[in-house]
Amino acid sequence: MLLTLKDNSTIELPEGSTAKDLADKLHLNGPNQALGAHINGKTCDLATPLHDGDKVIIWNFEDPQGKEIFWHTSAHVLAQAILRLWPEAKPTIGPPIENGFYYDFADLTLSDADFERIEQEMQKIVSENYVSKREVFANKAEALKAFANNKYKCELINSFAPGDELSGYRQGEFFDLCRGPHLYNLGKIKALKVMKTAGAYWRGDAKNEMLTRVYAITYPDRKQLKEYLHVLEEAKKRDHKILGPKLDLFSIKEEAPGMPFIHPKGLIIWNQLLAYIRECLSKNDYVEIKTPTLMTRELWELSGHWSNYRENMFTSHVEDRDFAIKPMNCPGAMLFYLTHLHSYRELPLRVAEIGNVHRFEPSGSLSGLFRVRSFHQDDAHIFMKPTDIEGEIVGILNLAHEIYSTFGLNYHLELSTKPEKNTIGSDEDWEIATSALKRALDGNGRQYRVNEGDGAFYGPKIDFHIRDALNRTWQCGTVQLDMALPEKFELEYTDHEGARRRPVMLHRALFGSVERFFGILIEHFSGRFPLWISPLQVRLLTVADRHLPYAEEVAKTIKKAGFHCDVDHTGESVSKKVRNAQLTQINYIITIGDQELEHRTLNLRTRDNVVHGEVQLDSFLQKISAEKNERSLTSPYSAEKPASDQCAKACH
Repeated sequence: MLLTLKDNSTIELPEGSTAKDLADKLHLNGPNQALGAHINGKTCDLATPLHDGDKVIIWNFEDPQGKEIFWHTSAHVLAQAILRLWPEAKPTIGPPIENGFYYDFADLTLSDADFERIEQEMQKIVSENYVSKREVFANKAEALKAFANNKYKCELINSFAPGDELSGYRQGEFFDLCRGPHLYNLGKIKALKVMKTAGAYWRGDAKNEMLTRVYAITYPDRKQLKEYLHVLEEAKKRDHKILGPKLDLFSIKEEAPGMPFIHPKGLIIWNQLLAYIRECLSKNDYVEIKTPTLMTRELWELSGHWSNYRENMFTSHVEDRDFAIKPMNCPGAMLFYLTHLHSYRELPLRVAEIGNVHRFEPSGSLSGLFRVRSFHQDDAHIFMKPTDIEGEIVGILNLAHEIYSTFGLNYHLELSTKPEKNTIGSDEDWEIATSALKRALDGNGRQYRVNEGDGAFYGPKIDFHIRDALNRTWQCGTVQLDMALPEKFELEYTDHEGARRRPVMLHRALFGSVERFFGILIEHFSGRFPLWISPLQVRLLTVADRHLPYAEEVAKTIKKAGFHCDVDHTGESVSKKVRNAQLTQINYIITIGDQELEHRTLNLRTRDNVVHGEVQLDSFLQKISAEKNERSLTSPYSAEKPASDQCAKACH
């Protein structure tokens, strides 16, 4: 039989061959290779038989699908190990996640002291190198009988729709309900680590009982595990929840859970971010508006938020009317558009708003600046003719590239399509909108992945997932094409013949949440901000009191040139003052002593402790002014590498 491979080449195999036979013929025998197969559009086990004409892709560990199979199988190894050690525990669910996997158990209590025992048992199971065997149940009754002693599995089985295939996987004595696919055998797992435990409600519902969740990770190579653990250690050092308060940038108070207080130093960074985004808006012909925070229930019913997003909204009842604090800026932009009739000559109309929105997030999910209840979105709503769609999307893609590159952030794109339920708009509109986004991406030569069913309730979207200095990804920017809200709000424009037409609308945000982007930057730069957004750019240190007048004169000149500068004339030793300035991540540290006073110079060092000795003030200001104006990520005086290069070894 003749098979077609990923690169459209063909290969011949005997009748009755499996995907495993194909992998063997292609010499894909390494631990990171041949983890599963994609046969005619469906991901399968390697044991799956092949047929003449099949198109086959073999998934390896560098493929997201390969990682998912690897970690899903590993979750079963974890569950098997725990059941060997705690036979009374009840396994529930164990999915792969972005980094590794977890498994939830009822009737199980663990501590960190148990991790080594679990790892040893997992290693023993892996060394037994079981072949994963898939078993399909004839019906629900057969599946329920197999898991009769586990009410959680029975609940899952009963939740399946009639006609859904039910299957399980067996490895040694362990058998678990699972749709798969799995690794062909367990020997490909070469490194493993139990990471932590946490509490988790059954099926994510706080009304259900609390389970014990065990997180772990595995790799086909010990070096990969070592590198991953190193990155985790680096991430702890960069944690914005620790660095932010330590650098006096922001705080979270019990009196306002999930609503950050931005401190003076943090506000310097905040204002630079907003000034930069506003500069980008001006260059790209946006207008900026400001809309009310509190608006009536009727507005949110019209927009669809009341029925589709009500549980995430803060509401109030005033003078016999229901109001809601806006969770999104979109309806306010609709009302702005309706203030007068628009001509086709005005379109595309790019309307920006850096709006403060509020969304209810459970207290347990709040996390520093990353998950909050009050945040600012750098929103824009672009009203346009249908013929403008692709050009406007390309414009946004180019703008996003410029912004993320300014911060040294790489990114990838994901296209999310229509969710299964709770959407507005017709299927036809969704298809038109999705096709338009695809054409813009394809026509602009952009690579992207598709997330089926992950769109907004009102339209498909393109998400920007940025990658920081530790190679972690964060979903920030988004572009969403919306044909439903213009219809609901009866938006119109007059065409060249004077006829009334319905505009199409794009939602877009590039920072996304300004708070979250701020937090990402704290971790990306590890608090060592580039000069143009740094909250304290220059500090002068006096050796003795007699040097203070000259230091204050220099500080005044530096401030007049537009830089944040202060003078440390405390009684500490110079070395202690230098250390304090470096811990505060001040870009430039200048010492003023007798020699500098006599020569009217500066003794310069950078925060990475590169000492430059005496420099002239004019020359210093000229260099750092260019650094600031160019928004450079590196200093002309410093040996520091850009944040994106700092952990290259750990990340790659």
